[in-house]
Amino acid sequence: MEERFDELKTRLAEIHDLRRSLELLFWDQTVMMPPGGGPVRGQQLTTLDRIAHEKFVSDEIGELLEGLAGHEQELDYDSDEASLIRTTRRDHDKARRVPAELAAEMTGAAAEAHDVWAKAREDNDYALFLPQLERAVELKRRYIECFDGYDEPYDVLLDDFEPGMKTAEVRAVFDDLKAELVPLIAEIGSVDGDDAFMAGPWPVDAQHAYSLEIIRRFGFDESFARLDLTVHPFAASSGTQDIRLTTRYKEDDITSIFTAMHECGHGLYEHGVSPALERTPLCHGVSLALHESQSRMWENIVGRSREFWNHFYPSFQETFSEAVGEVDQERFYRAINRVKPSYIRVDADKATYNLHISLRFELEQEIFAGTIDLKELPAEWNRRFEEYLGIPVPTDTLGVLQDVHWSGGGFGYFPTYSLGNIVSVQIWEKVLSELPDLPEQFEQGEFGQLHEWLRDRLYVLGRKFTPQETLERVVGTPRIDAAPYVRYLKDKLGALAAA
Repeated sequence: MEERFDELKTRLAEIHDLRRSLELLFWDQTVMMPPGGGPVRGQQLTTLDRIAHEKFVSDEIGELLEGLAGHEQELDYDSDEASLIRTTRRDHDKARRVPAELAAEMTGAAAEAHDVWAKAREDNDYALFLPQLERAVELKRRYIECFDGYDEPYDVLLDDFEPGMKTAEVRAVFDDLKAELVPLIAEIGSVDGDDAFMAGPWPVDAQHAYSLEIIRRFGFDESFARLDLTVHPFAASSGTQDIRLTTRYKEDDITSIFTAMHECGHGLYEHGVSPALERTPLCHGVSLALHESQSRMWENIVGRSREFWNHFYPSFQETFSEAVGEVDQERFYRAINRVKPSYIRVDADKATYNLHISLRFELEQEIFAGTIDLKELPAEWNRRFEEYLGIPVPTDTLGVLQDVHWSGGGFGYFPTYSLGNIVSVQIWEKVLSELPDLPEQFEQGEFGQLHEWLRDRLYVLGRKFTPQETLERVVGTPRIDAAPYVRYLKDKLGALAAA
C-alpha cells in the first residue's frame, strides 16, 4: 500500500507543478508581460492545462485511488494521507466529467480574453469585450452539460469555488443579509461625512512604501512574497514559499493601503498551509469564502479598526502630510468607515459592498438560466445598480466592465466575496473569545498572535477537509451564518452614525 500511495503522490506532485506553473504564467501575464504577448500566452496556458488535465483524469490515477480505498478506511480521518486520498478522489471524479479539450479551451479563452477586457475597460467599450464574454458563457454552458444531479445550472459553477454549497443556500443567506442591510444602509448611508481630504494627493511611492510597512507587520516577508502592480489586484502563488501579491495606485485615492491588507490576507493563508502538504492537491485554501474571510478580516476588521489607527495614524499623517497633515484621527477614521454608495466594487465600503455582490450573483444566475441577453447586460446592470445603490452608472468602465472575473470565465466566484465577509466575523468572534486582548495588541502595532491563531487553526489545514468541515473545526459550526456579520456592522456603523 505504501508503494501505491507513494506512486499517487508522485503523480499528483507533477500535476500540481503544472497547475502552479499555470498560475505563475497568469501572474506574469497580468503584471509583467508586454501587451503583445497575449495570444501566444493563451496557447501556452492551453497546452499546460491540457497536459495537467489529461494526467489527472488518467486511468492510472483512477486505478491508484481505487486500490487505496481500503487503505483509506484504515487511516485516521484527519491524517494527511486519508485527506489526500479523499480529496483527490472527489476532484478526480469531477474532473473526469470534463473533456481535456474543453478544459484546455476554457483556459486558452480566458488568457486571450484578459487583454481584450483590459483594453475594453480602458476604452469604455463593451462591444469590444462582448464576443469574448459570449465565448466564455458558451464554454461554461458546455461545462455545465458535463454534470448531472444538480438542482439548478448555477450549482455546478458555484461548486468550483465553494464545494458542496448550493445556489439556494447562498440565496437564503443573501436574503437574510439584504433584509438587514438595506434599511441599515438607507439610514447610515444618508449621514454626510467630511471626507474631501480623501482625494489626496497621495504620492504613489509613499503609498507603496507604507503598504509594505503595514503588511510586514501582519506577517508579509520578502523572503517568500512580493508586491507588484496590476490592473485588477489579486494574489497568486506557486507554493507556500512563493506568494505573489498585486495592487494598484492612484494619486487621488488611498484605497491601495487597504488593497495591500486585503491581498496580504490571501497571501498569509497560502503561506500558512502545512509544509507537509506542499506539491499536493491539499496545498491551497479550502474554498473562496474561507479565503475571502481572511482578506476581509485583515482589511476591514483589523485594518479599519480604531485600535489599528491609534497605532498607525501618527506615522501615516507624517507620511501623507499634504493630504492629512491637518486632519485629526477621528475624522480620518470616520472617513475610511463611511457608508457611501460608490461604483467600484473593490473600493466599496463594508456594507454597500454586499449589494455589489448581490447584483452580480443575480445577473450570473440569469445568464445561465437564459433569461438575459448579453447584448443588454450593460443596460440591465445599470438599471439594477441604480435601484440597489441609488446612483446612476455613467460609463461601462465603472459598471459592467470593472471586474476581471467574467473575462476568465469565473462565473460562480462572486457570491463567495460576500460569504467571505460573513465568515470573517464568525471567525473573528471565535478568535476574540480566546484572545480578548487583541485590540490592545493592535494599538501597539502587534499582530503576531492573531496571525499565529489563524495559521494554527485554519491556514495549516489547507484543503484537508471540506469547507463545511473546516469551518466547524475553526468556529464550531459548519453553517455560514449572517447574524454575527450583521451584528458587527450594526454595532460599528451605528456607533459612528450616533457620534
